[in-house]
Amino acid sequence: MSKPFASSADLGVKTETLEILADGVYALTAEGDPNVGAFEGEDFIVAIEARATPAAARDWLKKLREHTQKPVKYLILTHYHAVRVLGASAFEAQHIIASEATRKLIEERGLQDWDSEYGRMPRLFKEPEGIPGLTWPTQTFEDHFEIELGGNRGKLELQFNGRGHTAGDIIVWHEKTKTMFAGDLVEAEAALYTGDAFHMEWASTTLDRLKTYRAEFLVGGRGAVAKGVAATDAAIEQTREFLKGMIDNVGAVHRRGGTLKEAFEATHQALGPKFGRWPIFEHCLPFDVQRLWDELDGIDWPRIWTEERDREVWAQLQG
Repeated sequence: MSKPFASSADLGVKTETLEILADGVYALTAEGDPNVGAFEGEDFIVAIEARATPAAARDWLKKLREHTQKPVKYLILTHYHAVRVLGASAFEAQHIIASEATRKLIEERGLQDWDSEYGRMPRLFKEPEGIPGLTWPTQTFEDHFEIELGGNRGKLELQFNGRGHTAGDIIVWHEKTKTMFAGDLVEAEAALYTGDAFHMEWASTTLDRLKTYRAEFLVGGRGAVAKGVAATDAAIEQTREFLKGMIDNVGAVHRRGGTLKEAFEATHQALGPKFGRWPIFEHCLPFDVQRLWDELDGIDWPRIWTEERDREVWAQLQG
């Protein structure tokens, strides 16, 4: 019997936890569902990530409004994936900020990604009919952007540190509290989705750069908040270990002229004992292996995932 497609059978309600990491620094985690967060400026809010639909975003905002009534001035998108961006309209933000590479990816493949992620993770799309369309940033940057929070609250630094989970990932850094929102460049005890990734660059220079921040709080894309430098280092190294495990096992099969299916099975066997119990491991691995195989074939720019391609790869590898 084949496994249920991606996360289509994952319909259970997740417990959401809102943590105040420091004065005016908020993180909402949800047992392996995508994390979101916010920073308070002197008279405004900077929101991090938008969730998959406006209805889902309003659920998060309702929790935030228990602590602050300041308006959302900035919405920051760490990358282009639908579950991170399509809820943007709920924030009524004056500015939606992303990297220029993310804007180009939305233009190139935003519609296909919307269809793909809705098919893979339907539970995250609460009231999908409320999505008004693709989310477009109002302001983009190449490498670095700063937002002054006002008063004694410091500033936020938005930084591109190299290709990784996508070609356009950015992190949000608050030096005053040593807090990093890393998007899906880092996960804390959650499996990696690498279907649009640059595995070798991510596993080396990109993660190396993130580690130099010496974050005291690290909010990854999924999983619990890492607290303390030892824990943030561990989250980064866990992410690297997953990537290197993929590179080693898929690479070995590719070098000997084996098949994609053999590469998937070898990688599943190698990573399963440690990572298999973590959220979305079974969901992600077929797409991860296919993308890495493409890289090893010399395909630098990720192929676009469509509903049809999703199903084909799933049937071939998880069937």
